[in-house]
Amino acid sequence: MSDSCLFCKIIKGEIKSEIVFESDDCIAFKDINPVSPTHLL
Repeated sequence: MSDSCLFCKIIKGEIKSEIVFESDDCIAFKDINPVSPTHLL
């Protein structure tokens, strides 16, 4: 994983995020600038 990768830092817990789902294969979290009420990444 890259040291500058934002997604890698979110997965490692280094950047605060609002995780709405997590499994062994997938993670979903809210966008910091959503364009709709259910905008997830």
